[in-house]
Amino acid sequence: MKKISAALTFSIATLAIGFLVGACGDNSTPNGTANTGSTATPAANSTTTSSDKGLKIGSLLPTTGDLASVGQQMLGSVPLLVETVNACGGVNGEPVTLVQVDDQTDPRAGAAGMTKLATLDKVAGVVGSFASSVSSAAVSIATPNKVMLVSPGSTSPVFTEKAQKGDYKGFWARTAPPDTYQALALAQLANKKGFKRVSTVVINNDYGVGFEKAFVQTFEKLGGTIVNKDKPVRYDPKAQTFDTEAAAAFAGKPDAVLAVLYAETGSLFLKAAYQQGVTKGVQILLTDGVKSPTFPEQVGKDGDKYILTGAIGTVPGSDGKALEAFNKLWKDKKGGAPGEYAPQAWDAAALLTLAAQAAKQNTGVGIASKIREVADGPGTEVTDVCEGLKLLKDGKKINYQGASGNVDVDANGDVVGVYDVWTVGDDGKIKVIDKVTPK
Repeated sequence: MKKISAALTFSIATLAIGFLVGACGDNSTPNGTANTGSTATPAANSTTTSSDKGLKIGSLLPTTGDLASVGQQMLGSVPLLVETVNACGGVNGEPVTLVQVDDQTDPRAGAAGMTKLATLDKVAGVVGSFASSVSSAAVSIATPNKVMLVSPGSTSPVFTEKAQKGDYKGFWARTAPPDTYQALALAQLANKKGFKRVSTVVINNDYGVGFEKAFVQTFEKLGGTIVNKDKPVRYDPKAQTFDTEAAAAFAGKPDAVLAVLYAETGSLFLKAAYQQGVTKGVQILLTDGVKSPTFPEQVGKDGDKYILTGAIGTVPGSDGKALEAFNKLWKDKKGGAPGEYAPQAWDAAALLTLAAQAAKQNTGVGIASKIREVADGPGTEVTDVCEGLKLLKDGKKINYQGASGNVDVDANGDVVGVYDVWTVGDDGKIKVIDKVTPK
């Protein structure tokens, strides 16, 4: 997406916000999140935790749309982090303000939301987005407006390539590793399980096509064959029927089919493939875009049997030094355990606050100048955000160790992580069965 001026972006988004973002009627604060003076703004489908001064950050995450089932699992992390930081004195001596926007898993709505956050709310940093296609739209607005964007889940390799070219000018980072690593991990897993012939089907966006490219390269280097390499199956994110795509993806008698999907459309695709009878005897390989507790139910049953039983997949895991404390805090404040990408969202928000404190200024420029230093610089290792803020206030240097991992953000805004291997049981429940680190 070509860069456009902030003024033009704002003009376009002002017209768009009313019907793109305001179309969703759910403006509630997620269950269990901080609610100190929050006010909902229906026209922007956002929730604001108010403060007249101090650091202001935003979140741009999917509460609706194709990735809502995954997005809902991370929504509580950012307000929980803000609540924690404000309880220990805030940033630069003032409370942190949070503005929450639903990106609807839609690049247009995401662009409108990012424009609102940057030009109306004037945030310094944003946690978001989750979908790579939405982050692509958002970062082209964040960069010229000098807003630091930290994604907890956009994993397309395209961001690495553009960062290397200097497109983002340092205003981009992510706390989930790029799909070059996940594709490598999944290709190694497929090879380990003895699959020699694999077909691919992917959602036709930055996430799906980027993952497909990385997987194909790695799997072929391991000696495998991509059955449909010359005719890749890439489906329209707005498609409603998938009979043709299902037949094409499973043609040629593959041992396994790599399906890089989003939950809403992915469930329809897998159901169509099952109903055609083409999935019999073929291993389904899935990724992080569909790992949510509700996904097997979305795909459905045949009698008492879940269609997805036996499917396996990968998802960025969490093994950070702060994970145990984060899980305990979540349980104490919300009950239960945090869902997928909740640790990554927590770490993204943590890095924004720590970088602002390190810079001693509540601006996107300040955050961008210090975020890599607090994430991977020399200094005292800290897992507690409040401890980190105190050390920074005293002029000390820190190296933040997150809940998702060590979050050592490199020059391209990337981190390296581990991956959980998961499967769907006979009862339709998803369980983690292994961990894999790409080599």
